[in-house]
Amino acid sequence: MKLRVATYNIHKGVSSIRSSPRVVALKKAIQLFEADVVFLQEVQGRHDLKLAKYGDTNHGHRHWPEKAQHEFFADDGHHTAYGLNAKYDHGHHGNALLSRFPIDKYHNHDVSDHAYEQRGILHCELTTPQGSVHCYVIHLGLFESSRRRQAASLIEAVNTSAPNGEPVIIAGDFNDWRNTLSDELRKGLGVVEVFDELERHSRLRGLMRSLSGKDVPPRQARTFPAALPLFRLDRIYVRGFKVEEAEVLHGTLWAKLSDHAPIVANLTLA
Repeated sequence: MKLRVATYNIHKGVSSIRSSPRVVALKKAIQLFEADVVFLQEVQGRHDLKLAKYGDTNHGHRHWPEKAQHEFFADDGHHTAYGLNAKYDHGHHGNALLSRFPIDKYHNHDVSDHAYEQRGILHCELTTPQGSVHCYVIHLGLFESSRRRQAASLIEAVNTSAPNGEPVIIAGDFNDWRNTLSDELRKGLGVVEVFDELERHSRLRGLMRSLSGKDVPPRQARTFPAALPLFRLDRIYVRGFKVEEAEVLHGTLWAKLSDHAPIVANLTLA
């Protein structure tokens, strides 16, 4: 079974400059992924102030839909789940999953490490023609000490909910710009990161082609800031899948929509 997956921090549906509404444009952009499963972070479940400012009843809420963002994005037939992480007077936001496969069940794990950052792990179990696939949508904290504790919570959550080596996809905004968590996740869960896995195969192919004198260029997964990506914040880790392709989507379109660039990957169930 082949799966195309994507992960995207949508910056609450507003542009990174001037905070202009981008929800309608984001829906069209997400459709361009042509993904079976989409992992989304910073999704607005409700935002009364933006709706009051940008909603347009006479034109079907052209700039800011009345629906929750994940429900608005799912109008094309995706199933959806939402994990509320941060709640405030005028609304709330969290992680969400869009899936072409039915979502059998889902649960949001609160992994907030302190009062100033509300974080969660949204676990969704998908029913596919080849059996269950466990998906975990991640948005970890800004402080390294918090991320380490949250990574430990992630390992515990996965080992509890998918204990028998079931296929797993973990994707989202890890804020792990120094790449300190990958080894822990590999050891604790038996996962691989999609770009690391492709790079490993590239090195093997490079050795086989060494006599030609041609170097294999390293793959990059820089996603932040979207306009000029320097930092590797967004990741896709998998278990039980072969990684066929992975790509960060760069360019003018993506620079206008969010402060993060999205990642898409093609997987085959092993």
